[in-house]
Amino acid sequence: MPTPTVSREVRLAALPQGLPKPEHFTVVETPLPVPAEGEALIRNRWFQVLPALRTLIGGGLEGATPFPALHPGDTLFGPTVGEVVSAPAGSSGSDLQTGDLVLHFQGWREYAAVPAAQCTPLADTLPDPVAHLAMGATPYGALTRAAQVRPGDTVFITGGAGSVGSLAGQIARLLGAARVIGSTGSPLKADRMVSELGYDAAILRASGPTITEQLAKAAPDGIDVLLDNVGGEQLQAAVTAARTGARFALVGALSGQLSPDGDGTTAPVELDSFQLILKRIAIRGFSGQEDPTALPEWNERFGDWLRSGRITFPHVRVPGIENAPRALHEVISGHHLGTVIVEL
Repeated sequence: MPTPTVSREVRLAALPQGLPKPEHFTVVETPLPVPAEGEALIRNRWFQVLPALRTLIGGGLEGATPFPALHPGDTLFGPTVGEVVSAPAGSSGSDLQTGDLVLHFQGWREYAAVPAAQCTPLADTLPDPVAHLAMGATPYGALTRAAQVRPGDTVFITGGAGSVGSLAGQIARLLGAARVIGSTGSPLKADRMVSELGYDAAILRASGPTITEQLAKAAPDGIDVLLDNVGGEQLQAAVTAARTGARFALVGALSGQLSPDGDGTTAPVELDSFQLILKRIAIRGFSGQEDPTALPEWNERFGDWLRSGRITFPHVRVPGIENAPRALHEVISGHHLGTVIVEL
């Protein structure tokens, strides 16, 4: 398609009081970016809508993550699959060619000038290029490296219907877990988790019985592994349900990140340290960037599992950059199951 002279992008218009809503963002038209030496011009095709943007809008976690805080006037960013429009000029070390599909982090805009070193060319490892936006590498790395799921384990996954959890239940099953339990806030999502995503049982937040009571019923013999996306009372319940020697991998803190009463940068929780000691519970935080071998290993296994039909990639595609602010609000509100992707 002809290259335009302008590009649209989504910017933060104002800092919200509480959770961000569509009115806190604006879609602006800008001149088409001009690549500097060593940069490629990329036409973005799809970008992922991350709930973690709320933390960056709230001020970020200085020095704790590689991502800067977002201020009014800043363009949002995130994982993106795009097509190379023009290869880097003056960069003999780049192998990028016009027409290549690449993964990079300058999403939330239609076109981006991206340093070649920050573009990952996409081979045919995965049958659909959109699948490169799946949030599977983090739970895969956490379940294989941090929690080390073993055949026969009972696994509890908090936030089981989100972008991480919708894959984590399937991954745990494929790694040999005997029983997989997840949590969600929606009865409809709970039904889909059990019927489509490899879960044996789904626990509902705010459904009457406490999380601890529901988990005791779903796992009467206790849990061996926790993959925690949420924290809060769900992490407390997991400590109560843990068997001796349980392994906990913490990959998210949505109880704090998506709290309307905070700024998304803290997630305090009170744990019974006696139980941690007596049960010899191992708790480890895990980041997707922690083990560089996890991503290529995940991509290879994910591709094989997708082609064989042993795993699915639950996702929703939202058409048009003008709908991206609404999509972020829907993600933060828990409206969708799986990963939310804006299609340009």
